[in-house]
Amino acid sequence: MAGTQAPMTDAPLDSATSSEGGNFRFALTALTVLFFMWGFLTCLNDILIPHLKAVFNLSYTQAMLIQFCFFGAYAMVSLPAGALVKRIGYQKGIVGGLLVAAAGCLLFYPAAESHSYPVFLGALFVLASGITLLQVSANPYVTALGDPATASSRLTMTQAFNSLGTTVAPLFGGVLILSAATVGAEALSADAEADAVKVPYLMLAGVLAVLAVIFSQLKLPQIEMQEIKAVADEGDSVWSHRHLVLGAVGIFVYVGAEVSIGSFLVNFLGLDSVAAMEEAKAAHYIAYYWGGAMVGRFIGAAVMRTVSPGLVLAFNAVAAILLVFAAILGSGAAAMWAILLVGLFNSIMFPTIFSLALQGLGKQAGQASGVLCLAIVGGAIVPLIQGVVADTAGLQLSFLVPVVCYAYIAYYGLKGCKVAH
Repeated sequence: MAGTQAPMTDAPLDSATSSEGGNFRFALTALTVLFFMWGFLTCLNDILIPHLKAVFNLSYTQAMLIQFCFFGAYAMVSLPAGALVKRIGYQKGIVGGLLVAAAGCLLFYPAAESHSYPVFLGALFVLASGITLLQVSANPYVTALGDPATASSRLTMTQAFNSLGTTVAPLFGGVLILSAATVGAEALSADAEADAVKVPYLMLAGVLAVLAVIFSQLKLPQIEMQEIKAVADEGDSVWSHRHLVLGAVGIFVYVGAEVSIGSFLVNFLGLDSVAAMEEAKAAHYIAYYWGGAMVGRFIGAAVMRTVSPGLVLAFNAVAAILLVFAAILGSGAAAMWAILLVGLFNSIMFPTIFSLALQGLGKQAGQASGVLCLAIVGGAIVPLIQGVVADTAGLQLSFLVPVVCYAYIAYYGLKGCKVAH
């Protein structure tokens, strides 16, 4: 997802490669490709949802099982992936993540052949498991490649490429999936429409496999894992920190709201009361939603040099609430652009909540970041809740679900993030 990331820990560099220089720059350049790819693959779900909804004649709730299976992988795979990376190292973890993700993409072929929605969901879970392994490997690797004082700068740079991937994916999916399915749609059978995903995902499987081969051969700096002390050695339990627990809830509702809005955008823009767009055309407008998040990240980084992060977080949450209300109560172009502009204000939420939740945790920050990473499962739960509301109360009213999420985020920015002394 745009901005979502796995636990990060500082690790000492191997003495043979500890000098900052070309070796690090080369490694960082290579890693930006990974950030782009997992942003791309995650956002492609926003195209799959309306496509598979039409192919299998699904309810909104059933269609949201796509995000449930995808983001559910974060909850189920993050900890085992962390243990695996600790054993085999960051570089092999990256290669493994790419291969698992490639296998997930390949499974889309038998899913389309069998015309089976459960097989599609299984393929998505495998793909997401690979992305989770990739994130658990790549994020801490970026933080360790160089001076700890500039780690945030390096992550911002690589995450910008993650946002670029989320911006490009809807355009790719709109052309190769939705357009292919709508050309002569009256004459296409459901099986033929399902086949529209075969070529795009086979192409992605090929790209991921090639990247796996390349990363297995690269001479990347060796990073030694740093052991994180057990909580028993630290005194207080990590769960005793109120601002961390409230921050985990903040990550849960933020990822849920961001993913949920993105998941329903194509169908929202297709409403007669909004824009009455065909799916292929609506897919191009999703790029504005995710592109806004990319632009807002740079604006927010500059603003937070002089304004407290909590205040900026609350302001963005309130702005998002007003925009979503405008989309619920409005119609036509005003409703369309209101919901698309929410992406601009989403931009700084994840990293800001993440950093506020880790305030003052010292050596417990490693375990705490693991707690926050598990909270990304909100991307599985909140879209499913909105799907239920959409089926019972209507699509436009279902956007009240993200409003509740943003209200909590505003509270966290103003009150919940304060560290208890």
